[in-house]
Amino acid sequence: MNETDLLKRKLSDLARKAYTSNSYTFTNFLSLQELSVFASMKSELSFIEASIFGGIDNAERCVIRFGNKDELGYELDFPIDIIKISPLSPKFSENLSHRDYLGALMNLGIKRELLGDIIVKDKDAYLFCLDHITDFILENVNKIRHTNVFLTKLDSVELTKIQAKKEEIQLIAASPRLDAVVSSITKLSRSKVKDLFLQKKIFVNGLCNENVSYNLKAGDILVIRGVGKLEFLGHGKETKSGRIYVHLNKYI
Repeated sequence: MNETDLLKRKLSDLARKAYTSNSYTFTNFLSLQELSVFASMKSELSFIEASIFGGIDNAERCVIRFGNKDELGYELDFPIDIIKISPLSPKFSENLSHRDYLGALMNLGIKRELLGDIIVKDKDAYLFCLDHITDFILENVNKIRHTNVFLTKLDSVELTKIQAKKEEIQLIAASPRLDAVVSSITKLSRSKVKDLFLQKKIFVNGLCNENVSYNLKAGDILVIRGVGKLEFLGHGKETKSGRIYVHLNKYI
């Protein structure tokens, strides 16, 4: 049985458990690719309500909750905590990347599915994790690379500090087709862009999209793994060469 089939079985089991026991069930954090598998099962799992959340709006890694208040008679929050990671001495800290933070956590033996998004803001990082692993992280993470750090568990009212900011950009593309816009964003040739599709690195509105000729619409959220997340705003006038100006919000 391959990984996709195993995931489908796990999702089916959690959905049926919630339905038969009249209680909420939750997945671990799922990647965009795994969330696409869930989306493909919508009709199969239609017997129970499901919601998706990653601790913050537009999170890439999310938890699925089976069950809702109308069906079960009570509300239960997603089991997600937020941890702020800060340098003890900002003046002498390194410029740490997402990979640095993730590597330090994985080196402690923490499985990736227990961790959500890691948002790096200047010298700080904000980690979303399942709540049963929070205390272990708080007690065991004290250094990222060569930088000594301290950790603080945040409450939801501080989420406004870490909401993603957007910067409007304008590019020139051959058309609003997905492959053309991806090529413009990445500055890759058509053949290289095709490789991104084959490697399942292109997502639109949270779902893996392998349709190179898909025409982007205003409001579509485009994620290119390894490149970033953008919101397609639309396209404007043509250039003299027949190409078009495309407008996007880039998440920063």
